Amino acid sequence: MKLIFAIINDDDVRGVSDALIQREIQATRFSSTGSFLRSGNTTLLICLDDEKVDDCIALIHSHCKRRKQLLPSSSLGGAFSTYPVEINVGGATVFVTDVERFEKF
Repeated sequence: MKLIFAIINDDDVRGVSDALIQREIQATRFSSTGSFLRSGNTTLLICLDDEKVDDCIALIHSHCKRRKQLLPSSSLGGAFSTYPVEINVGGATVFVTDVERFEKF
C-alpha cells in the first residue's frame, strides 16, 4: 500500500475532491497554509493499493492547474515597493510513501 500526501491550492481542491468521491477513493482532508505566500491549501491523505497510485496522481494532475497571478511585491516581503509581481499559483505538490501497516476501525 502507498500513502499519498497531496498539498493542493484551495482554488483547485473542489474538483479533486469531487473526482475522488466519484471514483470512490477515500481521503482525509485538512486545511494547511503555505509559508511563502501564506495562502490557503488543503492537504489530502490518500491510502491506496500500489496499482492505483498512478491513476490517482493523474486524477489530481488533471484538476490542478498552475496559473499566473499578480501580487504586490510588498506582500512578498519587499521593502517599500508596490509594483506588482507575477507569480505562479495553483497546482499540487504530491508525495508518495510506503505504508507498512494500515488499519481502519
